Amino acid sequence: MKLKLVLTAAAAICLGVTVAIAAGEPQVVRQEMMKKTGGAMGALAAIAKGEKPFDAEVVKASLTTMVEVGKTFPDQFPAGSETGLETEASPKIWENMEDFKSKSMALVTAAEAQLASMPTDQAGVGAVMKAVGGTCGTCHETYRLKK
Repeated sequence: MKLKLVLTAAAAICLGVTVAIAAGEPQVVRQEMMKKTGGAMGALAAIAKGEKPFDAEVVKASLTTMVEVGKTFPDQFPAGSETGLETEASPKIWENMEDFKSKSMALVTAAEAQLASMPTDQAGVGAVMKAVGGTCGTCHETYRLKK
């Protein structure tokens, strides 16, 4: 019985180490960052569509997430991370890193502008979606591979 417990613990440790190693990979980090941004956009969309009531704190938190992600997102594309771990990153990123960084900063700028003039109702959140979402789309069209 003790052997079974020891083997189970060892397997759990190995699995944990594997997950921790993968979590440090740039591909994994940037995928998690995009999930955070997608979650923030989803929260805004739910308000804009009237599926959720207007909530200034949710809007503020969503925009803040976008600012934080946008500022550090390009750092997650070092040379050598072009492939692997089911990345959707286009090779065009490494071919034109300055433009890629510029597009990421456009998200930051748009989100910061929306934070500065915080919407006060559902219609305002719709305008936020248009302003911020446009920057996402522009980057995805150029630098995201379609599966």
